[in-house]
Amino acid sequence: MTELVHYDTADLVATITLDSPHNRNALSRQLVSELFGHLERAAADEDVRVVLVRSADRVFCSGADLGEASTDGMEEGARRIVDLQRLVVSMDKPVVTRVDGPVRAGGIGLVAASDIALCAEEANFALTEVKLGLAAAIISLTVHQRMTPRGAALTTLGGEVFGGAEAAAYGLVTEAVPAGELEGRVAEVCASLATGAPQGLRESKRILNADLVRRIDEYGAEMAATSARLFASEEARTAMQEFLSRKR
Repeated sequence: MTELVHYDTADLVATITLDSPHNRNALSRQLVSELFGHLERAAADEDVRVVLVRSADRVFCSGADLGEASTDGMEEGARRIVDLQRLVVSMDKPVVTRVDGPVRAGGIGLVAASDIALCAEEANFALTEVKLGLAAAIISLTVHQRMTPRGAALTTLGGEVFGGAEAAAYGLVTEAVPAGELEGRVAEVCASLATGAPQGLRESKRILNADLVRRIDEYGAEMAATSARLFASEEARTAMQEFLSRKR
């Protein structure tokens, strides 16, 4: 199989690149498995202090792989995405996400799980689950912890597209900068984080994310079950099939 996620290291930074253009970096079983493996690899590498997650293309992530979900269901996939978010939140090294363009649904959970998220002002986000008879269940574990309650309600219930500046105002991302400045700002932040001592980074992150880890552990199984139930519903299956038909 063609590799969908790439791994490189330089200057104490592990760069993990999503590269599945055929489905806009959807969270397929293969992509999630490879991403999980590379995160574990970075966590174990003593020469890595910072992890950067980015996309090879402009689209960061289109959310769940609806083709897989509509045929195979989401029971295993939902649990795996909960585990993925927990790994990002609990690993001893800071995780930075770089967002150049669109992020949808489940991809927003990965952005929210990261410690620092930097996006272009031109990037756009949407919690589209509500449009398909679904709910932002598994990603609520991280998204609702990061976003303001009003921002979360507006974007989750409305399902509409919002931009980088709004994402920063809602607390979903750390900063939104002009597209031409994103590369430099990401490099600057990663270089700054890499000056931290391993023990200092580890213990600081544990303190910062203690409540979030407890939230995932307490509600993760419930949210995974909710997600699987909704994906299996007739309403959602019909909506997903209609959506996939429009894309063909």
